[in-house]
Amino acid sequence: MELTLHGGLGHAIAIDEGTQVGQARRTAQQLAAEIGFDESDGGRVALVTTELATNVLKHGRGGAIHLRGIRGRAARGIEVIAVDRGPGFNFSACLPDGFSTGGTQGIGLGAVVRQAQVMDVFSDHRGSVVMARMYPRHDAGGDIRFGISGSALHGEFFCGDDWALSIRDTLWSAMVVDGLGHGEAASIAARTAVEGFSANALGEPATLMAELHQSMTGTRGGAVALARIDTAQGTLRFAGIGNISATLVSPVATRGLASHPGIVGAQFRRAQAFDFGDIIGQLLIMHSDGVQSRWRLADYPGLFVRHPAVIAAVLHRDFNRNRDDATVMVIALERAHG
Repeated sequence: MELTLHGGLGHAIAIDEGTQVGQARRTAQQLAAEIGFDESDGGRVALVTTELATNVLKHGRGGAIHLRGIRGRAARGIEVIAVDRGPGFNFSACLPDGFSTGGTQGIGLGAVVRQAQVMDVFSDHRGSVVMARMYPRHDAGGDIRFGISGSALHGEFFCGDDWALSIRDTLWSAMVVDGLGHGEAASIAARTAVEGFSANALGEPATLMAELHQSMTGTRGGAVALARIDTAQGTLRFAGIGNISATLVSPVATRGLASHPGIVGAQFRRAQAFDFGDIIGQLLIMHSDGVQSRWRLADYPGLFVRHPAVIAAVLHRDFNRNRDDATVMVIALERAHG
């Protein structure tokens, strides 16, 4: 079976004062209803969102809650990510019910662990990111080990960045696109790329890039990065046009993936694909130029082994230039388990 996940920003709710906790809860409940969660599963989503938003407000000195619909291997779900720049905390110490650093009941993280099928945390002196993914209790499929974090310039409605991910058995294909400029015209260009990708998602990257060039002609065009991954063979084929940054990260080294100059849909020369082997156990990180490229995962001890959604949120938090649309995609390159 082939799964194709399409882009989108999701919802970002600032948490700076008490009424915003309720706003986050209501947004989460609405999203759960749209996805088709029943009352019980919707209640789980509301509880987790409330607990994480409350923690951001009381312990994280304010921050944000990010909500998006996600897709597992067998069911649709909801992802809730709490991001702050507080003093950090010891996750293991905070798990037992009754522990609190703020004079409250201290049941928040324990409740989140019980309600979410997937949860992960990274916390240090720069702040904390707490991620929870929830699928229907009666139809929980396997989690897909990838993460996405993005924002539009100045909170605009339209975002010129977009992304897509397709999986069939041991083959993965991923795309990040940055429509030229920002705003509605850039968003149309990026959405056109997503539609073109979906038509031949698992095609060879160089061939697919040429197809995207044809489909994006007449739009503003944009930068595109394509990665085709074979987890059975442990190989990756990459093609890039423009300024999407792509990096393979291992526990001991990083390796940049080369893109060529140009604008897909406008000024385009034949894309050249590059092959990489022995990729299992590494991370593929791709991001638009709204994110600074000077990050080093080694500067965040322990982050490499966290869930890709947590890694994406940390990098987006700390390296967003805040003068353009910004998107980070992280994929854990793991051997398929039959």
